[in-house]
Amino acid sequence: MSIFKACDIRGVAGRDLTDDLVRRIALAIGVILTGQQVVVGGDVRLSTPALQKMMIDGLVESGCQVLDIGTVATPVFYYALQTAGATGGVMVTASHNPAQYNGFKLVLGSKPVSEEQIAHIGLLVEQNARTHGDGKLTQLPVIEKYLEYTAGKANTGNLKIVLDAGSGATATIAPPLFKRLGYEVVELNCTPDGRFPQRPPNPALPENLAALGAVVRAEGAALGIGFDGDGDRVGVVDEAGRPLDNDDIMVLIARQYLAAGPGTIIYDAKCSMVVPEEVAKAGGRPIMARAGHTFSKTAFIQEQALFAGEISGHFFFRELGYDDGMFSGLKICELVAKQGSLAAQVDAIPNYLLTPDIRVTYTGSDKESILHQVAAKLAAYKPNRIDGVRIEFDDGWGMIRASVTEPLFTLRFEAKTSIRLREITATLLAALPAALREAVTAKLPAECS
Repeated sequence: MSIFKACDIRGVAGRDLTDDLVRRIALAIGVILTGQQVVVGGDVRLSTPALQKMMIDGLVESGCQVLDIGTVATPVFYYALQTAGATGGVMVTASHNPAQYNGFKLVLGSKPVSEEQIAHIGLLVEQNARTHGDGKLTQLPVIEKYLEYTAGKANTGNLKIVLDAGSGATATIAPPLFKRLGYEVVELNCTPDGRFPQRPPNPALPENLAALGAVVRAEGAALGIGFDGDGDRVGVVDEAGRPLDNDDIMVLIARQYLAAGPGTIIYDAKCSMVVPEEVAKAGGRPIMARAGHTFSKTAFIQEQALFAGEISGHFFFRELGYDDGMFSGLKICELVAKQGSLAAQVDAIPNYLLTPDIRVTYTGSDKESILHQVAAKLAAYKPNRIDGVRIEFDDGWGMIRASVTEPLFTLRFEAKTSIRLREITATLLAALPAALREAVTAKLPAECS
């Protein structure tokens, strides 16, 4: 499977990302950014320091003016890009993937990186492309300035909260940020450890928030906030320790912004239909984007949106211009400070019958071909191809898509009645190849079968 994904470059360190390949990737990026100022940061994974050095060395050799910001969370990297006025940047991270993975999140100009740009880097790597120039390396400590800037964008608070850094890149950054604003912080997994020994670094899966929920209940905290490995995604539990759907969090944050006036809200194709309905009710203009942080960010910028969100926990804010899991947590705390119980706020949101992400491992290289075949079989339903294959009805929808970061197909279904949920599920499943249909059926929640 190619390491050159739709939104970034990612694979298993040492197996997919060999030293030779990483050097060639660095030199390929150097061809594109030669002579420009480039910010480089890295997360806490055990493989990151070596990859970060190889990237810096390749960029300097290529004539880039490199600003090394050290070990940081990805939102700190985005902050450094903006304040330094750099043309490009490389963040060494595999985000929410397991510990053995690593990779590169890229900025190659004023717009989010595109699939075409990532593919072009892949081609340059194949060609062993390189250039030489008068490069330079400068160390740029930036965390303290990030804390000052981000705290200045949020309100103070006095809630008792639990922060679960998952041993990731926010471990030494998020607690001082929240404490600076007056929050009583209970720290969970806030010692950096690139092995992620306490829980997987993906807070979008409810099982990964179980320990956070238990600590929230034991401490009597107002809520709990969990971060992914590099800090640009967030998961939330309410005061009862219940993991919350990010669809509901998106509705609450969107309402928060729209209370000040109308504007555009971006949501991803996997979101509940409750999200666009509630955005419209609040006076907003909902626009669907393809799932994947660069696709959401592109729509966020193009539409000059107030806010953009994905059910994966990527949230983009107009006052920042980028996604930040730590700032997301601050905005959620503001909701609780202003309106009380987070559980009560979520329970007041209308909900339909919505499945969680159904994740089916698939390592073949023909995922796009399969999606094309599924769309052809469902042609009578005029499938929406913004992200995989999505069939839509007045009372529900179903979709299958290929993950842009993992060897998976993901499926999701929603309907207003249990009968329709089963019918929509059956319609989409009937279009799948037999082996894939069998794998999906084995993972369907009971209400779908």
